[in-house]
Amino acid sequence: MAAKEPKDPEYLSTLERGLSVLRAFDHDHPEMPLSEVAVATGLSPAVARRCLNTLVKLGYVAQHGRRFLLRPEVLVFGSAYLSSMNIEQVALPQLQILRDQTGDSSSLAVRSDRHILYVAHVSTNRHIRLGANVGTRFPLHATSLGKVMLAFESEAEIEATLAQAPFDRFTERTVTSAEAMRERLAAIRERGYDSALDELDYGIVSIAVPLFDQDRTAIAAINCSTSTTRISQDELVRTRLPLLRDAAREIEAALRRWPVLAHSLRRT
Repeated sequence: MAAKEPKDPEYLSTLERGLSVLRAFDHDHPEMPLSEVAVATGLSPAVARRCLNTLVKLGYVAQHGRRFLLRPEVLVFGSAYLSSMNIEQVALPQLQILRDQTGDSSSLAVRSDRHILYVAHVSTNRHIRLGANVGTRFPLHATSLGKVMLAFESEAEIEATLAQAPFDRFTERTVTSAEAMRERLAAIRERGYDSALDELDYGIVSIAVPLFDQDRTAIAAINCSTSTTRISQDELVRTRLPLLRDAAREIEAALRRWPVLAHSLRRT
């Protein structure tokens, strides 16, 4: 039997449990009874109840009858990150320029375990079936943003991710096998970008490029995304790639002037 890892005396398991309760609520689970919170978090009902009662008293969770739901106070955490990291000055101007030049939605995202997490987003008035906002998470393997970040990670990290295959299939074009993903990542490293067509949902085409810090570590990615009724994938790559690369250079330069954000975006 393998020896257990020694417990870190600085690690607060109670804080971990409280945060897991907050993260359990999402678009599909806006309110839940205690039993569902316990299942979603893997906590015992007694522990989940103590976490919920504490969060209610702190103002982050409300109770309506036998069901619990988040309160607006949780937005304080996200707004504190956005304001302290200066994202509006570092990233948003270039994303807005991309949106104005192309009419596409434009985003900056980081990796969050097996997902991507939108950190900045500029949308258009055009309707896309899968809308996105700051804080939106999508599966890493089914997005151009996710694959372009994964392609420039270490071989050990890539292999650890591929070991989780087969990946969930969302359309007939979703890359689900480790072998196919390995080939895709090699192609991305060679050309420096990724483009996805109907991989997360039908009718969506996107293109993404990585963002590098001063150590040439890929810390994030930016993209353009739009409807397939507006443009073909080949035309998207031809017309958007130069604009994306220009925007990436500008954001990377801004990150060098504001290194605290670059440090924040790095996974390690």
